[in-house]
Amino acid sequence: MSQLLLDIAPVNQPALDNFVVGRNLELLSALRHALSGGSERCFYVWGESGSGKSHLLQACARAASDMQKVAIYVHGSVPPKAMDMGAAVVAVDDVEQLDDAAQIELFNLYNQMRESGGILLVSGSESPLHLKLRDDLRTRLGWGLVYQVHGLSDEEKALALSQHAQARGFVLSPEVIQYLLRHGRRDLPSLMAVLDALDAHSLRLHRVPSVPLLKEVLQQELK
Repeated sequence: MSQLLLDIAPVNQPALDNFVVGRNLELLSALRHALSGGSERCFYVWGESGSGKSHLLQACARAASDMQKVAIYVHGSVPPKAMDMGAAVVAVDDVEQLDDAAQIELFNLYNQMRESGGILLVSGSESPLHLKLRDDLRTRLGWGLVYQVHGLSDEEKALALSQHAQARGFVLSPEVIQYLLRHGRRDLPSLMAVLDALDAHSLRLHRVPSVPLLKEVLQQELK
């Protein structure tokens, strides 16, 4: 018999401390330095889907908020009146989704943030040189610090999955992790989503997460 359970698993919010670094140590260090008072004003980070760009932008906004600073994170848009709100950190995710009007808004915001001493974080799928944006905006984004966010190796993904499971209060066996890496989707957010589904499924059945339970979850994902 299946039971209805309250969703009491802890939420693993994006944070700089739970970002699996991989080959991105220099980027993470630069972001920490900027948030702690360094001179860096603008970051542009780019990489393939699932590489961790959104995690980093959300984590920086959260870190600034924890320091009692006004921080704004938006996806595929530009926050209106960010400067009127006294924003110290603005994070704009997926810049390639901006229409012409939003690109002008971001161009103006870039200049305003530089003048105010705030930090502007922007992410995209390609390097500034290949972005299909206004030339003046592409140039501005290239003026700041530009980093490619490198995806994780299978070993690093295994570590990330293990840490995510621990944050939710359960332990994954190496066999479960390896099966998920072989048969799940390759990007980390999708793998994490399957892991969350496995946790919920195992709680409903009062069973320890295992490869047979994982197979059931993956079969449901395919339906």
